Amino acid sequence: MDSPKAHSDQRYIEALLQNDSAVIREIYEKFSGKVVSFIKKNSGDENDARDVIQETLIVIYRQAFEKKLVLTCPFDAYFFLLCKRRWWNKLKNTDRLEVTIEEDLASVDRQSEQTADNTELYELKSKLLADKLNALSEKCRELIKLTMQTDSMKAVAEKLGVSYAYVRKKKSLCMGHLTDLVRESKEFKNLNEL
Repeated sequence: MDSPKAHSDQRYIEALLQNDSAVIREIYEKFSGKVVSFIKKNSGDENDARDVIQETLIVIYRQAFEKKLVLTCPFDAYFFLLCKRRWWNKLKNTDRLEVTIEEDLASVDRQSEQTADNTELYELKSKLLADKLNALSEKCRELIKLTMQTDSMKAVAEKLGVSYAYVRKKKSLCMGHLTDLVRESKEFKNLNEL
């Protein structure tokens, strides 16, 4: 199967990955105004908008870095949709529930919707995994993190000063416990309903 063709706005994703301050400044100049306007019209202020923009850029960066995000739609629509959804989620968790939906801002193409959905789902899964990883014992957390950072289980065993067989068995037990914690969580059930 062919990989999707990158949109010309992929340059914004690359700029985030390379910490290109000129293009990142361009992102703020070109795309933040619509987000600020939307948030101000929906029970927020400029500080709220700045927070949402910053959080969204971090999410996009993580998606690009960890999952090699290929943007197949205009950055503007993708970015705005992520910011809008993030703001709505914040409103749901507060008493400020007045939301104004303007049709021109709400209408986005199908590809932008899909890309934003994938990014949000990735963020939710990452948060769930991180939360459940933190619920494990310190030894399990350390072992799982080491095995994710190291190519060789033998190197992990040497680093921990234990046998290779012990590392394999302990990792299997820890991963099993982590899997159980994830599957039994309310958040996992909610993800499956999406």
